[in-house]
Amino acid sequence: MPHSLVLNLIPRSTIYPDFLTGRHMHALFLTLVSAVNRELGDKLHEAKTDKSFTLSPLQIQAQRLREPLQYQHRQPIPVGTPCWWRISLLDDRLFGQLTQLWLDINPQHSWHLGAADLIVTSIQGTPQSIQPWANACSYQELFDRASDSNRTLRLTFVTPTSFRQGSFDSALPTRECIFNSLLSKWLKYSEIEITDLAIGSIFPSAFDIRTEVSNDYIGKFIGTVGDVKYQIMGDVSPLQIKQLNALTDFALYAGVGRKTPMGMGMTRRL
Repeated sequence: MPHSLVLNLIPRSTIYPDFLTGRHMHALFLTLVSAVNRELGDKLHEAKTDKSFTLSPLQIQAQRLREPLQYQHRQPIPVGTPCWWRISLLDDRLFGQLTQLWLDINPQHSWHLGAADLIVTSIQGTPQSIQPWANACSYQELFDRASDSNRTLRLTFVTPTSFRQGSFDSALPTRECIFNSLLSKWLKYSEIEITDLAIGSIFPSAFDIRTEVSNDYIGKFIGTVGDVKYQIMGDVSPLQIKQLNALTDFALYAGVGRKTPMGMGMTRRL
């Protein structure tokens, strides 16, 4: 069962940009996990390919719903600034192993983000009118609720999104890159089979995208941000349309492309 959890945070000391990289957010997540399950924290730290979670960059609480997400901080975040941070879990077993963490969050306990301290004031795990990134839904519900007639698939890439192709990265969100990425995670963590996916029937009908550069801990990461509207064209069965809609809805939890555990590839349906 995929979960998209939003942690509301307040810094107890100034957080400088050097500690707001994907590497530092990844380390904070592992610290949270290890606090309740050291063995699980070590396992996730050592895993090279089995990344059953995604993270967002740390966000300053926005006043407007559609305000762009920040994936690069150039200014320090002052003490007392309300912030939020999204953690998605794709494997229901992982969520269960961390239940004690969600139940025992102590708003007086400080967590370390690099040299900075912060506290977790609350956790949101259900849809909120002002927080579109909080949600939870079983794979069966995702599939059952997916439309078998809607031929419009609109996605927004809110942090730089890139895909591995051979030995190199490509920032262009082609239909193959997007839906093969979603399908791979779906088949890995869901028990619902998807076969004969009609990727060849998907065509971009409108797009407003650009490339952005994010400073990665080992260099610069170039990816796409913006919106793309895809149309399902031609003679496609209702089941195939349903499969494509289910994967589009799944993007909220799974993200797409590279470095999703480091805050990249955050994607959701519009």
